[in-house]
Amino acid sequence: MVGHGCLAPARGGEPPLRLLFAGTPAPAVPSLDALIASGHEVVAVLTRPDARSGRGRKVSRSPVAERADEAGIPVLQPRSPREPEFLEQLADLAVDCAPVVAYGALVPRAALDLPRHGWVNLHFSLLPAWRGAAPVQHAVMAGDEVTGASTFLLEAGLDTGPVFGTLTEEIRPRDTAGDLLDRLAVSGAGLLVATLDGIEAGALEPRPQPADGISLAPKVETADARIDWALPAYVVDRRIRGVTPAPGAWTTWRGERLRVGPVELVTDGPSLTPGEVLVDAGSVLVGAGNGAVRLTQVQPAGKKMLPAADWARGARPAAGEKVGE
Repeated sequence: MVGHGCLAPARGGEPPLRLLFAGTPAPAVPSLDALIASGHEVVAVLTRPDARSGRGRKVSRSPVAERADEAGIPVLQPRSPREPEFLEQLADLAVDCAPVVAYGALVPRAALDLPRHGWVNLHFSLLPAWRGAAPVQHAVMAGDEVTGASTFLLEAGLDTGPVFGTLTEEIRPRDTAGDLLDRLAVSGAGLLVATLDGIEAGALEPRPQPADGISLAPKVETADARIDWALPAYVVDRRIRGVTPAPGAWTTWRGERLRVGPVELVTDGPSLTPGEVLVDAGSVLVGAGNGAVRLTQVQPAGKKMLPAADWARGARPAAGEKVGE
């Protein structure tokens, strides 16, 4: 763990911080767990409203709300943190700080100003790289070899606030975005607690982000996850890993959508045109703009994910037939 100054000072006799934790998806749960165990007092949790999901369209609570329920922590779920009722609740809670991990909504200035130590955001990149909603996905898709996490003071701008501390994490050659995010969620939880300990002790001041090295990581939509087989094979590989598990890479096959799991690069393989499918000794190969990849798992429309070889036995690709058309 590296950062600006000491991130884990002795806690001395300072009273614990009163915290409002803001977060929604599963990667935020390790941070909530770490804060509950830290000695700081999580007095309430802010998360997105319950939503309908799945085929049955059942109403479900966010992973953070479920964890807060288990811990007996009050849960706040305003449609927007701009709502006057929420701002009144926040003022009444009199929290010292509001740690944030993937909450999913912009926090207005009226709320930012209420905690005396502000809102401290855990972001899964080495800021100012990959500001935005999908930093892990973009880091994998871009072929970065190293990424990390940062804690920073939340401002009105998009991930622009001064940074308290950082940690680094190697991106392994076969990492999917899901693999990498799982690791960062755990290591980042430790960074967040250490940051709050430093704030409590008065031993940590945030520093402005560098003006250079800024890159943006907007949300990856389903349309963005469509595979472009004209790209070089190594780019196809990392783009598929970057959108796995969500929103999930896909192409088309005989007019229907075909979801594609992580692929393997083929060395010294047959010469195939972009999108051309070849079944060879049980392997399902697809041509790219430069080289080819081996499919491992695919999911036809309306079916479950299955081994690519099993899919090919049923699909029986004809010579020269292509995906993506």
